Amino acid sequence: MTGLGRFCSVDDAAALPGADWLCRRRVAAAEALRTSELPSEAEEVWRYSPVGEIDLGDYRLTDFGSEAQPSVSDLPQRMSERFGLIGGLVVVRNGAVVHVEVTPEAAAAGLEVASLAEGVGRPNSDAVSTPADAASAASVPAASAPVADAASVPAASAPVASAASPVAPSAAAADPGLGSVLAAADDLPDAFVLLNDALSAAPIHIHIPQGVRITSPVVVAHILDAEAAAVFPRLLVTVGEGAEARIVDLYTSDDSSTFAAPVVEIKLGAGANLGYLSIQELGYHTTAVASTAAVVDAQAHLSMGLVAVGGSYARLRTDCSLAGRGSTGDISAMYFADRRQVHDFRTFQNHDAPDTNSNLLFVGAVDDEARSIYSGLIRVGPEARGTDAVQTNRILKLAEDVWAESVPNLEIENNDVRCAHATSVGPLDEAQRFYLESRGVPPDMAERLIVEGYFGEVARRLPVQELAEALGGLVSAKLTPHGQADASREQAGTPHGQADASRGRAGAPYEQAGA
Repeated sequence: MTGLGRFCSVDDAAALPGADWLCRRRVAAAEALRTSELPSEAEEVWRYSPVGEIDLGDYRLTDFGSEAQPSVSDLPQRMSERFGLIGGLVVVRNGAVVHVEVTPEAAAAGLEVASLAEGVGRPNSDAVSTPADAASAASVPAASAPVADAASVPAASAPVASAASPVAPSAAAADPGLGSVLAAADDLPDAFVLLNDALSAAPIHIHIPQGVRITSPVVVAHILDAEAAAVFPRLLVTVGEGAEARIVDLYTSDDSSTFAAPVVEIKLGAGANLGYLSIQELGYHTTAVASTAAVVDAQAHLSMGLVAVGGSYARLRTDCSLAGRGSTGDISAMYFADRRQVHDFRTFQNHDAPDTNSNLLFVGAVDDEARSIYSGLIRVGPEARGTDAVQTNRILKLAEDVWAESVPNLEIENNDVRCAHATSVGPLDEAQRFYLESRGVPPDMAERLIVEGYFGEVARRLPVQELAEALGGLVSAKLTPHGQADASREQAGTPHGQADASRGRAGAPYEQAGA
């Protein structure tokens, strides 16, 4: 067998459950993989990356018919404690949906949350629980069986979804547009997106209908803790005209050696407003190649926040297509790589309509022997007069052996535009360090204060501001000198017993630094 068919066969894709449209889609992707190979560093969008070092033969596909996922009985409560009041919670463990809930308030407002595949942790929409029911909740069933009913699903801050929330068996009967957002991006799908198309066992669809306003964040938590597992999370977010919501998309793993290729699609209707926050705190032995694509219609506003501290090789490609007149896309990221981590970001700000605005600010730091890669493109189409676009990437080098690459680009096909890009790569400001130390601040504390201040601007831009302080704690925890991880973790808000003795992992599942 040639191509990536060695890793993913048509039979593998066909064996996954789902509606006819989803099964056909998977099989078509698996057919395409027969003649597809992984990309190489020679391709511009993969330049500088260690993609050639990824060996999919080191990982295995999950058998959802026989592999039971461990109980998550206490996880909803932990998510509630970490994220506060939430409108909904979806937990995906090693590719299987093991928990779905929507608060009665969000359900009444119209929030819709659905798994698009039958039989992979499928929730039961007829379940209605009360706080009393939730108090006596047992653990979630294994991934090979549906989540039974509300009485068996533990609550977080509120009961499991009522019947008003369409987590329904019919939710997967019609294609909600899976893949339609990616179609707007150039050179996608690539091989990793095709693998996701073929092997995503339980795509999640979050829909906010026209005119609906969901005030509390909806949290999707992806947990990886199966040794050598390859998982392919998929999330589709559709926001109707004039609707408003916030999504928190969490990726976390333990010390298992795992591979993940997540794909997120976001579609905003005219006048919609969405805050999307991705938190990547994978373990040091996880390789992740992620793609996020968004299409923003007229007068709509997308605020996208990205926080990355984990992974071995962790790549995120972000495409934001401003397709309607007057649409806006703000993209902010804070990232910190240490040890021998490689953080790889590729961004595309696509202006396809008149009077559109995009503002990108990425701020990162690299320590020890880590590597950081950034390349970004502002693309202005011939019809996009009145475009206003800004792209900024700043990288702070905290050690001599780090390596950082930052490449901004412009592609402009209209002369009535305002576009700017800026990049900087450099060490700590020695004048700032001298100022603090001359006033009695110890060297380690001076460095911490400078770095925390360095991330301050981007932290204030994150779309879910109530989490900004805790997310800053994730970054601060990585500044801990070797052998002092426990004290730093305690200051960052992580309970004892979860600190790695050597600088602290990027994150253990369920509770992380800064939680």
